[in-house]
Amino acid sequence: MQKYQNLVEFVKSLETDVIKFYEKGQAAAGTRLRKGLSELKKMAQEIRNEIQEVKAQRKATKSE
Repeated sequence: MQKYQNLVEFVKSLETDVIKFYEKGQAAAGTRLRKGLSELKKMAQEIRNEIQEVKAQRKATKSE
């Protein structure tokens, strides 16, 4: 659950660069935003992997 909360907070932290890039046209904010979205992708993948592990553990526990 903590990883999810970190993910949500990280998305919120990108908001200023979203506004600067789309509304104010700042190219540097676009670069920071792309970097942030790349990090977001990594964080989401970690959560996906963790979910898969938990599902496998639960399934193994049920079959015993």
